[in-house]
Amino acid sequence: MPRIVLDSNTRMFAMRPLSLVAPDWWDYTTLDPELLDRAARLTPDDLFGLSRDGFTVRVYDTLEDFYLAEALEYISSWREATPERPAGICGPIGPTEQLPLVARLVNELDIDLRHAHFWGMDEWVLDGKEVPPDFSLSFARTDRELCFDRIRPELRMPEENLHFPSVDSDDFSRSFEQFRCVIMQGGQGEVKHWAFNDPPRREPPYMDQPPPPEQYRQLGTRLVELHPMTIIQNARTSGGGVVSQVPSHAVTVGPRETWQAEKVSIWHAGCHDNPFGLRLTTLMISERIADTAVPMSLLADHPCVQFNFYRHGVGTCDVEMH
Repeated sequence: MPRIVLDSNTRMFAMRPLSLVAPDWWDYTTLDPELLDRAARLTPDDLFGLSRDGFTVRVYDTLEDFYLAEALEYISSWREATPERPAGICGPIGPTEQLPLVARLVNELDIDLRHAHFWGMDEWVLDGKEVPPDFSLSFARTDRELCFDRIRPELRMPEENLHFPSVDSDDFSRSFEQFRCVIMQGGQGEVKHWAFNDPPRREPPYMDQPPPPEQYRQLGTRLVELHPMTIIQNARTSGGGVVSQVPSHAVTVGPRETWQAEKVSIWHAGCHDNPFGLRLTTLMISERIADTAVPMSLLADHPCVQFNFYRHGVGTCDVEMH
């Protein structure tokens, strides 16, 4: 039986259950079981039919088409850059398969990037400082090695047009006001984040209910403590499961900058989140259910969001013993 508490406005509400995986944190396991059950029952056809005005679901039949389409968003964004109105894209590490394709397209199509911009989404933090490029999991180094260092020197954007987040984030945040962010890309982690916008800890004054979405939406680029699920996921996807090498903190682009992007494009290849997670956030955004325990669901209020699925990566939520 959920405990009944009285809030400051003397309205009655039920305390949300504790997380099943990290009781000191908010996450999707604290949601209404009926919503969780509905998400789990979605078939692939149900999932692909959840588009609405402001939210588009697209499906790709091959991984080649999937990652090429993701790479082409870089090209289309950069082609909108002009001397009078520089423009660019904010991109993730996870997935990364699109990055070499971006460099190849720029080189083959002779695209001059002098007025183009790029924003990295996030970076690890150790001892209160963003990690240096020689850190094994460095996101900035990955962007450079897989993409920007492969672009012909005469086509590359100026170094000052590459924006990577830092603990001292003022300049990074201001750049979203100075230059046009055409698209913010992202993946989805197992804790249902984009970038490292994880659910918050369960602490006062939000012990019984998570913070309201409008409060979370005000957060900008910042230093964050990572949810335990995020640490485990990154160890699995990037470090062979060695949890000890994954930092517990990071700096991340925030919702404030996300809402300055004209479009948010999320890429679901089926590698970084599971079949249930893909269904849950799609359903919540489609039905405009915003809840800070599921940060990705806050995109329900963004005016232009696109979810991109690899058809064979969505799986099922059926019980299958291994």
